[in-house]
Amino acid sequence: MNTVAIIQARMGSARLPNKMMLHLHGYPVCEWVYRRVRQSRGIDEVVFALPNTKDNDTLAFYLESLSANVFRGSEADLVERFYLAAKHYSADRIVRVCGDNPLICASEIDRLVCFFESNLCSYAYNHIPKDSLYPDGLGAEICSFRLLSEIHRKAQTPLQREHLFNTIWDNNDFYSIKTFDPDEGLAHPNLKLDIDTMDDYKRLLQKSYRINMSALEVIQMALV
Repeated sequence: MNTVAIIQARMGSARLPNKMMLHLHGYPVCEWVYRRVRQSRGIDEVVFALPNTKDNDTLAFYLESLSANVFRGSEADLVERFYLAAKHYSADRIVRVCGDNPLICASEIDRLVCFFESNLCSYAYNHIPKDSLYPDGLGAEICSFRLLSEIHRKAQTPLQREHLFNTIWDNNDFYSIKTFDPDEGLAHPNLKLDIDTMDDYKRLLQKSYRINMSALEVIQMALV
């Protein structure tokens, strides 16, 4: 099974423009995500899925300077961008990673992949504290390429095309959606570790995070 992590990233965030290139303790946010995802043992390939618009050229150039895989596609139709990226890299399973999660942890990606392998479900996640005790921004989402192809065929509304898994959540009676709790030391659903706004960015700057921190070290630093 070829498991491909596809990192969703762009420069045109409405709430915090250009956040992928904001520096966080020595590295741009996009590099934090790339380096930390690459540590996952359950991932075979890491790909950035970027919009094919001019304002994302700088981001693409920087990522390519890191020897990262970059796939360019539609900005508005995220489903198509992911589908074509997954198809290009012959993915059997897709792990969706949010580009604004600089503290994402390889150990929790690995737990997600193992959970998906061991539990019969359409889709699994551990990136948000929805029906679980995970902090916001430590994990990811996973589904099969077969399901992604189905989403690509069935997603109709703009919101379903702009958000990868809205079709599943809109029709959750037809899909098996599962999540799970983290280890006890990581169980802090009140923590927000992603970057949506300038306040989020400033909050992460105030802590002495290091790019090679383990999940437990990240949580301990966040609680200081």
